[in-house]
Amino acid sequence: MGRRKKNIVLEKIKLTGAGSLGKVIAKSSGEKIIFTKNGVPGDIVDIRVKRKRKSYIEGDIIKIHKHSTKRDKPKCSHFELCGGCSWQNMKYENQIIYKENEVLENFKRISKIIPEKKLPIIKSDKKYYYRNKMEFSFSNSRWITKQEINSKEEIIDKNALGFHKSGMWSKVIDIDKCFLQTNISNKIRNFIKHKALELNLKFFDLVKQNGDLRNLMIRTTTTKEIMVLIQFFNYSKNAKNLLMSLKQNFNEITSIMYVINKKRNDTIYDLKPLCFSGNTFIEEKIDGLSFRISAKSFFQTNSFQTNKLYNIVKRLAKLKENDVVYDLYCGTGTISLFLSKNVKKIIGIETVEEAVSSAKSNAKINNISNCEFICGDVKDIINKPIKGYEHPDIIIVDPPRNGLEKSVIESITKLSPKKIIYVSCNSSTQARDINEFKNLYKLKVSQAIDMFPQTYHVENVVLLDKI
Repeated sequence: MGRRKKNIVLEKIKLTGAGSLGKVIAKSSGEKIIFTKNGVPGDIVDIRVKRKRKSYIEGDIIKIHKHSTKRDKPKCSHFELCGGCSWQNMKYENQIIYKENEVLENFKRISKIIPEKKLPIIKSDKKYYYRNKMEFSFSNSRWITKQEINSKEEIIDKNALGFHKSGMWSKVIDIDKCFLQTNISNKIRNFIKHKALELNLKFFDLVKQNGDLRNLMIRTTTTKEIMVLIQFFNYSKNAKNLLMSLKQNFNEITSIMYVINKKRNDTIYDLKPLCFSGNTFIEEKIDGLSFRISAKSFFQTNSFQTNKLYNIVKRLAKLKENDVVYDLYCGTGTISLFLSKNVKKIIGIETVEEAVSSAKSNAKINNISNCEFICGDVKDIINKPIKGYEHPDIIIVDPPRNGLEKSVIESITKLSPKKIIYVSCNSSTQARDINEFKNLYKLKVSQAIDMFPQTYHVENVVLLDKI
């Protein structure tokens, strides 16, 4: 017989801070750190212990004795379930404080280097409806709520179109309304779900890996253009009818795309999206420049803050008209093109072929001739001299969340630019990478910008100056 698990409850614990990954922290009487979710610093709570480790405890809040003054009422009815906006229960002015603290704590703890100058975080004017890209999953096994279970009524409809339950990839929460993307996104998503059921299309079985419908992506722009991409496992006559109904009912949609994916994973970067209706791209405008965004292109998810972000880069770089700049992980070339009029030449490097194609198109439609874009793995391309541009004055890096590979850091060090501007959506990997440059570069300036209100995520930009 297995050992019975103890039901340990820590009573009247005061939550004192917000840590990484949106977890709230406290200390037990034994001085162990406690991690929990869905609380707000200042709450006094009872916590049921889930996991005990040598230096910390994980648990769930089961009772709130006193609410924090930092608390806010969440707008979303799905709050706590999907985990996408885990700070909706915290006032925005407090979110900003904890985001700034998180960046500085990562510098102290990981790189053990403090910036010579820390500029105040730039807030977001929009607290909701700011994302230009959302992805939803179809599932034939939706998350069943406690209320539904307690009602003891037979649950017939198990289909869902929404977000994965936090920590449970095989379960999807059926979303009625999301507050992250403009309201037209909710109308389109709900229409697609109901029409798919009407057409008897099968929602995907994540365990058995079969069905008709896998994923939905909706992209929007501040110029009011919309792209909808549906990912099918099986493409049939009724799948085509679904796309036709979408076209007939939403004149606002300027691009309807689809992709057929038979793989085990749902990434589309090794697949070819097909155009059902309209253009193969949507167009965004930033600071007077036009950017075409395709289905597979990376683009900053908060268009309203992007101009501010790129101006941080521009200000820290202090560009000169004879500068040669490398823009690593350049995506659709947005930073390159934004800075182009201030420099002699910019070389953008990106691994996604479609993004590079978009970058070249973006340069052409904006009549910019001093930007060159190269497709390939960053570590392979900068490992050897780029013909004609062996010595960049400035290198800008905006890598994925997992940061820079060591070989890329080594290559940047060999190129020995006067300045490195590091843009990151993950300050922990940014801090780790900065540590690798410390013998040759000083951490001069750091500035955070909130691109993701209601979440614990924060963008941070640093300037490294050659010693």
